[in-house]
Amino acid sequence: MSTLTITIRDATTGPVLELAGDLDYDQAPRLRQALETLTPKPGQRLVMDLSRIGFCDSSGITVLIVARNLAVAARADIALAGVPDNTLRILRIVGLDQIFPIHPDVDSAVAG
Repeated sequence: MSTLTITIRDATTGPVLELAGDLDYDQAPRLRQALETLTPKPGQRLVMDLSRIGFCDSSGITVLIVARNLAVAARADIALAGVPDNTLRILRIVGLDQIFPIHPDVDSAVAG
C-alpha cells in the first residue's frame, strides 16, 4: 500500500485537499486529522482532489463522509474532483454519487 500525501491549498472558493496514494484503513486517520485543521466558512466549497488516489476502501469512504459532514456543519459545500474509476464505481454502488457533487477535475469543481 502507498502512503497518503495530503496537500492543502486555498482556492478562491475555499480549501482544496489534494490527495495522492492510498486512502485505506492505515491512511484514512491522516486525512481525518487534516480535516480537523480546516474551518470552512459558510458559502465556501471544500474540494477533495482524488485524481491521484490509487486505492480507496471503506475507511476512505467513511472519511469522505466525515469531510462532507464537516462542510455541512460549516454551511459550506463539498465537491469531489478527479475521482478514479474504481472509486467512482464504489461511490455509485453505495449511492454516494447522489450525495457528493463529482467533477472531472479541480478547476471545474472550484468553478462549480
